[in-house]
Amino acid sequence: ILRSLDLDAPSAHIGTPAALTNNWEQTIENAKIMGHKYLIVAYIEEKDRTLDNFRRYADLFNSAGETARKAGVRLGYHNHDFEFKSMEGVIPYDLLLERTDPKLVAMEMDLFWVTKGGKTPQEYFNRFPGRFEAVHVKDMGPAPEQRMVDVGKGQIDFARIFAQHKRAGTKYFFVEHDNPAPSPLGSAKVSFDYLKRLKF
Repeated sequence: ILRSLDLDAPSAHIGTPAALTNNWEQTIENAKIMGHKYLIVAYIEEKDRTLDNFRRYADLFNSAGETARKAGVRLGYHNHDFEFKSMEGVIPYDLLLERTDPKLVAMEMDLFWVTKGGKTPQEYFNRFPGRFEAVHVKDMGPAPEQRMVDVGKGQIDFARIFAQHKRAGTKYFFVEHDNPAPSPLGSAKVSFDYLKRLKF
């Protein structure tokens, strides 16, 4: 289907870290068939969000990332906002970045969630250059709701963020909207039209 539409799928989400211990080699083989260059861990369940688990997951990411690297696929991690809430004086996202090997684990930064978490993408681009090989391009409406909106309809300064794409190491920009009602394709077009005009 992808070939018939002249499309490819360079990246896919694989759910929680449990996917890395359950038929991981087969998942990698399936990814290669699909043409995925990246497999991204998309979420850590609330019950599993402890500092010890973040440390354990970072080590697991390194191990699984080595297996993926040998097969020609890149492992990555996708953030939400919970990774930016301090736990015992530690920011879990910082822990993941510091404890994972850049050669084995990439980051897919969600621009909406990092902003909602009270941080800026640029801060992380400067502190960890080259780590953010993909970004999710999502926009945020005004406080207090800070709802997800079509790209260009909110307050995130994409021109300023994109201007640092080389420092960030970004190769892929994925437009996303979790609840694109009433028209997913209409939402995609609004975002596409905005980004097509964007100068940075």
